[in-house]
Amino acid sequence: MVKTKFTRLSIEGPVKSSYTGSELLNIPSLNKGSAFTQKEREHLDLIGLLPPHISSLEEQVSRAYRQYQSHTTDIAKNIFLTSLKDRNEVLYYRLVLTHIKEMLRIIYTPTQGEAIENYSQLFRRPEGCFLSIDHPGDIERSLAEFGDFDEVDYIVVSDGESILGIGDQGIGGIGISIAKLALMTLCAGIHPSRAIPVVLDTGTDRESLRNNPLYLGNRFPRVRGERYDEFIEKFINAVKNQFPKAVVHFEDFGVLNARRILYKYRTDLPCFNDDIQGTGAVTMSAISAASKSLRENIVDSKILVFGAGSAGVGIAEQLADHMLTKGLSEEDSRKNIWLVDRYGLLIQGQENLTIGQIPFATDPANAEGYDPTSLVEIIRYFKPQILIGCSTKAGAFTEEVVREMSKHCERPLIMPLSNPTRLHEAIPSDVIKWTNGRALVATGSPFPPVDGREISENNNCFTFPGIGLGAVLSRAQYITKNMIAACVDSLASQSPILTDSNGGLLPHVRDIREISAKIATSVVQQAKRDGVAQVEEEFIPGSDTEKVHIPDSYDECLIWVKSQMWKPEYRPILHAHISSGCCTPDSIRD
Repeated sequence: MVKTKFTRLSIEGPVKSSYTGSELLNIPSLNKGSAFTQKEREHLDLIGLLPPHISSLEEQVSRAYRQYQSHTTDIAKNIFLTSLKDRNEVLYYRLVLTHIKEMLRIIYTPTQGEAIENYSQLFRRPEGCFLSIDHPGDIERSLAEFGDFDEVDYIVVSDGESILGIGDQGIGGIGISIAKLALMTLCAGIHPSRAIPVVLDTGTDRESLRNNPLYLGNRFPRVRGERYDEFIEKFINAVKNQFPKAVVHFEDFGVLNARRILYKYRTDLPCFNDDIQGTGAVTMSAISAASKSLRENIVDSKILVFGAGSAGVGIAEQLADHMLTKGLSEEDSRKNIWLVDRYGLLIQGQENLTIGQIPFATDPANAEGYDPTSLVEIIRYFKPQILIGCSTKAGAFTEEVVREMSKHCERPLIMPLSNPTRLHEAIPSDVIKWTNGRALVATGSPFPPVDGREISENNNCFTFPGIGLGAVLSRAQYITKNMIAACVDSLASQSPILTDSNGGLLPHVRDIREISAKIATSVVQQAKRDGVAQVEEEFIPGSDTEKVHIPDSYDECLIWVKSQMWKPEYRPILHAHISSGCCTPDSIRD
């Protein structure tokens, strides 16, 4: 029988709280609103503070959904959901989870991008941790406000330089950290009270923000160089000291910093960069599923990545890493992956190649006899089966480009991934029309089906929650390449196209918690195989002898993983005086 008692967090049973009355109603993690039972109302001094009818959570969800529908614009809906989350966390998460397909685009891309652009204007109350480069000595003290060393599992941090295709948003970067953590809770069951959204305010190069009298961040150009690196170092060391078991998720750092920060710290603590590894993993999963459905060997595929920033290089690296796991050498794993940036094909010896781009620059001989700045001519020469767009150059995959792809490939895979929708390289219906229905398509934002065919959204929410949960549950010393590869294989194996020719390359988002649980299980077991899982060194609370054991069987491990996932359900609240030594809402244990 699987032992599931050990949990890194409290997800069931009664909650003890020293808060009562109006104070309790103002704590989002504890507030139930009209769902407080009569007994709770009496014991927690709520008599007269609530309407007499005791609602079920389902009734509250129905009421909240009607209120949500009354808002006519996406940004108004985003603001409503943010306000609900500030009042009642359980209701917020249950509402969004119930309508996840509809609301994902509201709480994440593309609508969250608009909310971030207007962060200072829409500001109502602070959420998260704000760290200023002008006060590096305050980092550890600031983080300590969120709990003790064993009370935080997950941290999402951004410096706001490269947000969701809309660029430098300065202090507004806190909005992407908040959104990603909401998805970690929705998709993977990370306890919302055991996670911290963080923004590193190093200034902004967006002059319109600096000149905005309402702007809430530092009003100077971005600090770079040695002072920036020292600030990052202080943050990483503070996390290691304050929360030694927490996973750090880097989000939307600029192209000059994202990769080098990841590579500098990737074995110092469990961390990953979603724009690099998360994007790479979900793209690799879609490609792997396409190859399986077409009965082709992925190692023989030629892949052209249009856009060579953090996302493009990250995708290329994940592709190459996956090829290594299939037995190719490092050189062979990269030779069939070409990258194109704004200046054209990446070629060895070019000036200003980044460290990440250099391994994918092709031999100069491959750029002779045609125009290597023309996407159409590159395709004509290279003859790729797969075209990936992460350039934010709207309409770059023209009819000529797409038709050229289909000339040498019976079923080309075309992936316009740039976000938000207005920056897509192509529209799926056009791609399918221009290839006479032969192309396989995955996009970076949601699109409706075309002629009965599902258009998969290549959304990182299919990968980073499972990777993050797996790293948390295994207490991984660091996140290995094999753990990312385990995520890729797990997600690809769940692809609908493997059983339905009209199915998508990626699963349905409505199944996201099951998808994330399966990915996390594969990641946990891979961490154990790689020797980086540390959870088995921890003792079960209340036991002096028994250690936690990650089940060897996949099915038993999946049961164990699911038993750790927080669910948006109301739990009984018991009143306890401070003198009794009860914990605060953020540090409750079973």
